[in-house]
Amino acid sequence: MLSQAVKDKVLKAQKNEISEYVIYKNLASAVNVKERSEILETIASEELKHYELFKSVTGEDVEPDRFKVVIYTTISRILGLNFGLKLMENGEELAQDAYAKLENASPEMHSIIKDEKKHEHELISLINEERLKYISSIVAGLNGALVGFTGILAGFTLATRNANIIGAIGLGTGLTASISMATSEYLSTKHGGADRVPLKASIYTGIAYIATVLFLIFPYLVFTNIRMCITFVTFNAILVIFIFSFYTSVARGLVLRKIFVEMMCLTLGITAVSFFIGLIIRHALGVKI
Repeated sequence: MLSQAVKDKVLKAQKNEISEYVIYKNLASAVNVKERSEILETIASEELKHYELFKSVTGEDVEPDRFKVVIYTTISRILGLNFGLKLMENGEELAQDAYAKLENASPEMHSIIKDEKKHEHELISLINEERLKYISSIVAGLNGALVGFTGILAGFTLATRNANIIGAIGLGTGLTASISMATSEYLSTKHGGADRVPLKASIYTGIAYIATVLFLIFPYLVFTNIRMCITFVTFNAILVIFIFSFYTSVARGLVLRKIFVEMMCLTLGITAVSFFIGLIIRHALGVKI
C-alpha cells in the first residue's frame, strides 16, 4: 500500500509519461522520414507502457499536460527533433524521483522502467538530423562572425567614433566576409573527405555568418551613442554565444559551461585586442572621423 506522499509522486510521473506519449505520437505523425517516424512510434509505445505500469500502482487515470505537449512539440519542430527530445529527457528529474520511490513499493517495476528509459535514450540518439551533421559549418560561420567581426566593430569604434559610418562600413564588410567564409567552407568540405555536401555546408556557414553580423551590427544602425553601441555589441555577442552553446550542449550531449566559457573568452579576448589596436591607430594616425 502506497502512502499518499508516494502516490502523489507516482501520479506526477504517470502524468509525465502520458504527456510524453502524446508528444512522441504528434512528432511521429509530423515527420516525413520513415525511419525517424518509426523510432518515434517505438518510443511512444514505451511511454504508454510506462504509463500503464504506473496506472497499475495508482489505480487512476490522468490527463496529459497540454502545456508541456504544446511547448515540446513546437520546440522539436522548430529547433529539431534531437534538440527538443533531449531537452525533454534532460528535464525528467521528477520522474526519476518517482522511480526511486517505487523501488520500495515494487522493485521489479522499477527495474523494468529503468531499463526502458535507457532504451529510450539509445533510440533518441539514432535520430540523425541534417542540421547536426552540418553543425560544424554553422560553428565556422558563428565563430568567424563572433571572433572576427566583433573585433572589427570594436576597432572601428575606437578609430572613428561615428556610429553611422561604422554601421555602413561594418555592413559592407560583413556581407563580403560572409561570401569569403562560405567559399572557404565549400572548398574545405569538398576536399576534406567529410560526409557532407559542399554546397549545403557553405550555405549553412554563410547564413550563420550573415545572421550573426546583422545581429551584432544592429545597434550601430539604431543608436548614435558610441558607448551604447559597443555595450550592445558585447551583450549581443555573449547572448549569441550562450544560445549556441546551450543548443550544442543539449543536441550533442556536451558540457554547456565548457563550450560557453571557451567561445566567450576567445571572442571577448579578440574584441579587447582589436579595441586597443583601434585606439593605437586613432592616436598614432590622428584619425578623427
